[in-house]
Amino acid sequence: GSRLRQEDFPPRIVEHPSDLIVSKGEPATLNCKAEGRPTPTIEWYKGGERVETDKDDPRSHRMLLPSGSLFFLRIVHGRKSRPDEGVYVCVARNYLGEAVSHNASLEVA
Repeated sequence: GSRLRQEDFPPRIVEHPSDLIVSKGEPATLNCKAEGRPTPTIEWYKGGERVETDKDDPRSHRMLLPSGSLFFLRIVHGRKSRPDEGVYVCVARNYLGEAVSHNASLEVA
């Protein structure tokens, strides 16, 4: 009989992150979920720069979850350093292309 071959397809974002207002020292999650074949890799960008996660540095306070969401163990925010506040996008990529999520702002209350 005829077997349906699973076609590869470029990524598409199926869950976009939403704006967050969080308190300093609290955990937070920016959601992102993408579909694609092969399964897309997910990276996060803030203000155009790639966000470092535990995948880059095991000691990072930011974790990239298996779903693609970005989890902050605790929001870091000081007078001099505000590494977590800003506008984020998630980018899903495979060899067929990439998809970029809506912007989501993370604001520290």
